[in-house]
Amino acid sequence: MQKEDIVDLLEKKHQELFNFLRDQDEDKWETGPEGKWTTGQHTLHLLQSIKLINSAMSLPKFVLKLRYGKSNRNVRDYQHVVQRYKERLKDIEGKAVFGPSKNMKVPNIKEKEYIIDRLQTECKKLQYKTVNRWNDSQLDNLILPHPLMGKMPVRELVMWTAYHTEHHCNTLTDSY
Repeated sequence: MQKEDIVDLLEKKHQELFNFLRDQDEDKWETGPEGKWTTGQHTLHLLQSIKLINSAMSLPKFVLKLRYGKSNRNVRDYQHVVQRYKERLKDIEGKAVFGPSKNMKVPNIKEKEYIIDRLQTECKKLQYKTVNRWNDSQLDNLILPHPLMGKMPVRELVMWTAYHTEHHCNTLTDSY
């Protein structure tokens, strides 16, 4: 998938989420199905995730290469990335939450606009970096770790981010 196509996909998937959040009743922000995250927690999780990716993509490329190495395989297409993620989710089904999303607080309604604004900003940053700060070779050859998927070329990680947003938006649409 070309950089511009990935950026368009990121925009589309995030816009679908923002539309859902805008239209959802405010009282749903702090509630969710029994034993599941609230809408606020889903949104905060997406923010935490994209911030980590943006931070990593802001580091000098040589630091990433030294720390994580280079890819030893061809980049997978979007559908393959999505399929692998679904398989990995199925493998851990309800067993693990990673990183800052462990024991996540429930954001209150007063934090809603701030969290959504930050997510929009982080999405724009990721789009900008993907197109303007990373060339095709860097996107394909430099890798970053993903807590569930293992080391991935940065291009795949950015594609995954679009699907990750879709995944959570679908969960919210179906169950909230």
